[in-house]
Amino acid sequence: MTDRAVDGVPEKRLLLPPERPLLAPGIICSHFSVHGDANLSFLAWQERMDPVYDLRPSSAKDEDGFAASLCRYSIGNLSFFDIHTSPNVAERSLGRVSTESVCDLSFSLFLDGTPAHMKGYEHWLDTHRPSAPSILVQDLGQPCTVRSFHGRMLIFFVPRALVEEVFPDAASLHGRRVEATTPLTRMLVAHLVTLNQQIVGLSKDEADSAFRTGIQLLATAFSQQAGLCGNARAAVRAAVYGQVRRYVEAHLHDPDLSPERVLQQLHLSRASVYSLFAHEGGLAAYIRSRRLRAAASDLVRFPHLAVKDIAFGLGFNNASSFTRAFRRAYDMAPQDLHAYAASLGR
Repeated sequence: MTDRAVDGVPEKRLLLPPERPLLAPGIICSHFSVHGDANLSFLAWQERMDPVYDLRPSSAKDEDGFAASLCRYSIGNLSFFDIHTSPNVAERSLGRVSTESVCDLSFSLFLDGTPAHMKGYEHWLDTHRPSAPSILVQDLGQPCTVRSFHGRMLIFFVPRALVEEVFPDAASLHGRRVEATTPLTRMLVAHLVTLNQQIVGLSKDEADSAFRTGIQLLATAFSQQAGLCGNARAAVRAAVYGQVRRYVEAHLHDPDLSPERVLQQLHLSRASVYSLFAHEGGLAAYIRSRRLRAAASDLVRFPHLAVKDIAFGLGFNNASSFTRAFRRAYDMAPQDLHAYAASLGR
């Protein structure tokens, strides 16, 4: 018997589910989802996230059930995820980041639910839902612990070099957040959401161009938040910021490095410099943070050196004060990282 047709389409064909739209060549997509008993679903999600994060339940009650899904799009060395998740805690430990070569930045755009919080930058118990979407930055080359709640997010993984074309010190973006409350940030959010919604209809070149435009908007939005772009005054701030940062990096191993020495050598006022480094807690906190990060790198790179020698070489007066500062910053003793690095070399 001949199939009847409607508008030229066979009736049998009308009863079939619509075919999934195909992505253009060069755009790769993958899907993954879990739900149900956490003994299975959470373990499967942990395994899927393991290349980037170590995951654990955010509380004991979350262990009863867990649901999450992701859709990943990759265009060359650029990728982003559309993620729905139940509450969890994601961590990149000092030991992990010190022995990996991952140095991308991730920009998490929270669309539904309570935005995730980064430990050390925001209060764990502050679970309010803002009136506008927000974007949180993580430098994957630095330790971090992030608590996520029920919700949906888009996560964009961006090579550091692309960010630093606009924002010269990408590492200082770690833990920063912007909300879509200005014309620029609202346009940014709309652009990223549209990229996710319309990527199926884009060619590889169009998708790559749209992603790179999003990167420029992201870097510009955070530069504007930091007061490093937008007018002549911002240009001066950006120049001073770069000058101070370069001086600190060049003198990390100088025992006399201090905020006072920086201000004296560069002929800068304390108030102007403090405002530039307010996100880090001031210039003294920034110097201490950079020294501790350099120490973590040296502990991994030079397992034959004594911990106290590394500490003294980075301006710490004694080993015990260095150990206390290191443990406060990274939740582990420098001796433990040193031993871990030495074990990897065996």
